[in-house]
Amino acid sequence: MKEHRSYTTEETAQLLRVSKLTVYDLIKKGQLPAYRVGRQNRIDANDLEKYISNSKSTSLDLLEKGEGFSAIQLADKVIISGQDITLDILASSIEEKGFKSLRDYNGSLNSLISMYNGKCTIVSSHLFDGDTKEYNLPFIKRILTGHSYMVINLVSRSAGFFVKPGNPKNIKTWKDLSKINVTLINREKGSGARVLVDEQMRIHNLSPKEIKGYEHEEKNHLSIATAVAQGLADVGVGIEKASKMVDVDFIPLIKEQYDLVIMKSEENRHLIKSLLTILNSTDFKNKIQAIEGYDISKTGSIVFETD
Repeated sequence: MKEHRSYTTEETAQLLRVSKLTVYDLIKKGQLPAYRVGRQNRIDANDLEKYISNSKSTSLDLLEKGEGFSAIQLADKVIISGQDITLDILASSIEEKGFKSLRDYNGSLNSLISMYNGKCTIVSSHLFDGDTKEYNLPFIKRILTGHSYMVINLVSRSAGFFVKPGNPKNIKTWKDLSKINVTLINREKGSGARVLVDEQMRIHNLSPKEIKGYEHEEKNHLSIATAVAQGLADVGVGIEKASKMVDVDFIPLIKEQYDLVIMKSEENRHLIKSLLTILNSTDFKNKIQAIEGYDISKTGSIVFETD
């Protein structure tokens, strides 16, 4: 980094390999100093360096261009994979219980595959199955076959369309994505939002060739909403929380079940007990409620577990 350089929130998110939602939350909490230039937040390079060096719950490889965790980094660490801001709160709560945590910012499908390969301790999932109309379990059971695990609800949240204010293209249903005058901005392969789009397209007999912009991808909800706000697309799919941070309207379509998955093993026994205690605590639920946009009515409930 250059001595006097500053970064936008988007550049900061890319450097840290986190979502822009997380960067905004760090700024809001005062953990990452920022100042405004017009309508844009900027972060000085020196302040970003200080945040990285002082961070205890963030992965040491955040700036290493995706090379993965080293054996030293993995030792005695709880690896939490997923992109939602609630997972950052969970990581802090887990550290308060005496564990050391690392965050891995992967999409739901990729996170489950990482868990199958023994690279994650806790993963989040919001994967919609079009055949059963059920979230998560159909995917988890297929991917983690032969493993012993527990599925615990973290939160529920609304997913739907981001559209321009006033919804000028009158986009209301999945079929509307195929309108000739509608351009989509899509999520990356392996993310829960991308699975939702693809499953709904399959249900409604829509082909990628029918949808303008299907191949154009962004890596988080806020980037999708921002692309719509900037006129780069007419519609994108994401969570309601992101729509409140930029100038877009939100068309709710489905209530997502956002669950956590953890392997059942002797070495995870104390972690599972602490995880259930955290999720069912008033303190943790109050922190989630303070963010807004999340339903905590089932938070901490065991959705499924193997024998």
